[in-house]
Amino acid sequence: MTRINLNSLSMFDAAAQHGSFRRAAEALHLTQGAVAQQVRNLEKQTQTQLFHRLPQGLSLTEEGRAYHETVSAALQQIETATRALKPATQSITLSVPPSLASKWLVPRLANFAAQHPDISLHIHASETRTNFAKDPVDIAIRQGQVPLVPNTHCEPLAPLDLVAVARPSTNPTSLSLADTVTLPLIEDGHNRWKTLCEDRGLPYPDTVLSFNQTALAIDAAITGQGVTLAPRLLVQDALNQGHLTVLWHPAETPEAYHLLHPTSRRRHRKAVVSWLKQEVVAGPNTTPLA
Repeated sequence: MTRINLNSLSMFDAAAQHGSFRRAAEALHLTQGAVAQQVRNLEKQTQTQLFHRLPQGLSLTEEGRAYHETVSAALQQIETATRALKPATQSITLSVPPSLASKWLVPRLANFAAQHPDISLHIHASETRTNFAKDPVDIAIRQGQVPLVPNTHCEPLAPLDLVAVARPSTNPTSLSLADTVTLPLIEDGHNRWKTLCEDRGLPYPDTVLSFNQTALAIDAAITGQGVTLAPRLLVQDALNQGHLTVLWHPAETPEAYHLLHPTSRRRHRKAVVSWLKQEVVAGPNTTPLA
């Protein structure tokens, strides 16, 4: 007997499962004639009638039913073995501050998916200190001074580089701090305007629009509600697209965004870390803001 064609077996299996050449053809995205012909060829090769052709469909013969049990199991075994050849999708959990996630990371995730289709990236928005020994986190980005965490590798991602930003208007694009704080101010959860005014001996307004998230303060500035003090990384896309303009730029701060990951758990985080650094260097995202 000649070697049985695998396509014939697949079409026989589909016809047996659906009880119809037409429905089997639809499931396989083939023509009904092609499926019927392959089954006829299989019957000819095996010299066995596998189906009763009925007015309303197909019915397996006794020999066909026994043959189908073996063929179906064999095809399933082949499919399982084929799936095992494909590398498993790698899963990485990245913990980031919520505002960094919404204003910088999320608009760039399509780039990551295109470059790393084999990595499933899970984003966990949090500002709390990560305990890599207990938390299901592979990489964390945190803002502030250089964190000292035992058994954790830490490296800079981007400087904080604070800038005072507002919606473009008739106001000059470069003001002194004293002039800037006379405008409506927008605070975030870090209360940077209040700290700055106290340090410089400047009056702090009695009424300030305040949000607990930097992303919300940035959105308020974009809609023209005042001036907010925010990390350049979070506003760079809005600056590039003309939604915001820089009014004042303070002196450099020792704070920065830092990448942290455990030294003892390697997994496949190297590609994610490299991509994050690449995106910082790449600069503004070209996708228009909503």
